[in-house]
Amino acid sequence: MVQKYFSKHNCVKALVVLITIGFSTNDAFAAGPPKVSDLSNPLAQVLLVIIVGLLLAIGLLANVILGAAQVYLQRFKDERKKSETTAAKALMVTMICLTSVSLFAAAAPADPATTTVIETSIAGLSFSSFYVLVGVIGLELLIMIVLLINLKKLLANESLVMAEAAIADNEPIVVRESAFIKWWHKVNSLKPIQEESTIDLGHDYDGIRELDNRLPPWWLYGFYLCIIFAGVYLYRYHVAHSAPLSAEELSISFEKAAIDKEEYLKKSANNIDENTVNYLSSPTDHEAAQKIFTTICAACHLPDGGGSVGPNLTDAYWIHGGGIKDIFKTLKYGWPEKGMKSWKDDYSPLQLAQLASYVKSLQGTKPAKPKEAQGVLYEEKVPDSKAADSTKTPAVTGSDKKAVAINP
Repeated sequence: MVQKYFSKHNCVKALVVLITIGFSTNDAFAAGPPKVSDLSNPLAQVLLVIIVGLLLAIGLLANVILGAAQVYLQRFKDERKKSETTAAKALMVTMICLTSVSLFAAAAPADPATTTVIETSIAGLSFSSFYVLVGVIGLELLIMIVLLINLKKLLANESLVMAEAAIADNEPIVVRESAFIKWWHKVNSLKPIQEESTIDLGHDYDGIRELDNRLPPWWLYGFYLCIIFAGVYLYRYHVAHSAPLSAEELSISFEKAAIDKEEYLKKSANNIDENTVNYLSSPTDHEAAQKIFTTICAACHLPDGGGSVGPNLTDAYWIHGGGIKDIFKTLKYGWPEKGMKSWKDDYSPLQLAQLASYVKSLQGTKPAKPKEAQGVLYEEKVPDSKAADSTKTPAVTGSDKKAVAINP
């Protein structure tokens, strides 16, 4: 029956021919040596298998519909011929449009010198071939949906005819429950209305009978599982203490957050440069910078910063600027022509910021043998928020250690 059904329709033949044209377009019209056929692509083979499978399913479904529509066969044939003719025309137009894309693409040779390399394939399959195959699959799925809808209508009509015949013959009408209704009654252990007498408790209140309906099995089993889970939970959390309670989980999360914050600060500290550096005043930073200062700076500036070969770091006079950013820049890049080495390859940005802050903190201290002043007097700039009161310009004095510039 399927073979007879396919032999009567040119739609399948046109489909096969147009798919072949779609795959052979590039090989037939492109210049140069023949290319590998798209039919050898694994994706194309999978799509072709799906297409053939859907075609067989369509044929079998059409055969079922023809068997179920014997009463309405002639009218159905007329409607089917009309719909299949329209579908075949639409299919041929669609396939021609899709295959024409590759025809026009291969007709115009491109200049290799001016051609931009663009991805023109999906898993090794050309766009045109992929869209042709996917379009055919979509069309087949649409046809199957239409056939299923028609089959449902025919079955409904058949049930109606059978019910009318039963009424005419005075036969009882048997109502067939759907598979879902049967499954629902089985899952919930529901008793049909014919068996309600077996669960009647004999209590009648104004016509309302009391029935001994059991709880659904899924509800009972779920309740039993909850009891088992509660026992395991109590033993694990309150007896064996093998898992943390809510308060302990909160404490653990706080500790982890503190560790993550410390790691983040360490990473962000290494992003410091001469434009973002700020004065660091914590005792930890001070101690770390003092060790570095004693190691690399004391030879030229003395341990107390009074200066020997290098300038005095305790007065208000600076050669290359006395702001925290100026000092950081001097430490980072150095002044090789004046004997000041660049330390950016020896210490991290955080360590240089600590050292610059320590050097800044030496200003105003009293060294044992201070060197004479060098450079120019450095005065901290007044912040914009205090610019209104400019009658007295603050200057850096020897006793004021807090006069530290953030923006020199």
